[in-house]
Amino acid sequence: MKSFIRLENFPVVMKYWQLFLQGILVTVLLSVSTVVIGFVLAMVLAIMRMSTIRPFYSLGLDKDGHEKEYGIGHTISKFNPVSFLATAYVEILRSTPVIVQVFIIYYGVFGLIKLPSFAMFGFIKFDRFFPGVVALGMNSGAYLCEIIRSGIQSVDGGQTEAARSLGMSSVQNLRYIILPQAIKNILPAIANEFVVIIKESAITYTIGVQDIMSAVNAVKGATFIITEPLLVATAIYFCLCFPTSKLIAYFERKMRRGDKR
Repeated sequence: MKSFIRLENFPVVMKYWQLFLQGILVTVLLSVSTVVIGFVLAMVLAIMRMSTIRPFYSLGLDKDGHEKEYGIGHTISKFNPVSFLATAYVEILRSTPVIVQVFIIYYGVFGLIKLPSFAMFGFIKFDRFFPGVVALGMNSGAYLCEIIRSGIQSVDGGQTEAARSLGMSSVQNLRYIILPQAIKNILPAIANEFVVIIKESAITYTIGVQDIMSAVNAVKGATFIITEPLLVATAIYFCLCFPTSKLIAYFERKMRRGDKR
């Protein structure tokens, strides 16, 4: 296997341009699907983490109905099972490698569930693509959860009080008042997460997803050339990530024009 760079190898590699083109399509579809799943999951997790559900609250009250300052009852009364579950999910997903999560979802979960075997667009294997999307979406949701939660908490609490005084429900307040401002505040972080997803999607080739790295592996197997296909893949990832970050930065500047006085 040739590990050094030779210019005459690039024409050989580019004979497989269709594989790289298919890999680009798969990577884009994988990234967009992951963002959608991750964002929805993150919204649910963020709301769960900020919930105030305390089923054992009464254990922390004394005979006069006042909250105890110490004791086992006081500790138990502060337990929020909804927030605990969301926090546990976020910490576990953020503290384990992505490739381990991908393998667990693919082999452990979907190894027990029979997915339909068909090809999207004629070459994307659904039974491999879907587990990859689920695994990346679950991982992305854990990271986006903290981003969204910090964005919501950055909005001035006085606006919530104003919304209540106008008779708005908690859902209306979240939808029309809090979220628009929170998303504007966290847009750079969301953009960065989207770029990270594009790059992390490369890990799914280990379960047979035909992404850009799968094309590199196919070219390596056919030509015994490795460095040049990797350089081509590097250029492709750069062309996907760099314009995406700049485009979102442009929209961020447009959204912040109203903040300037």
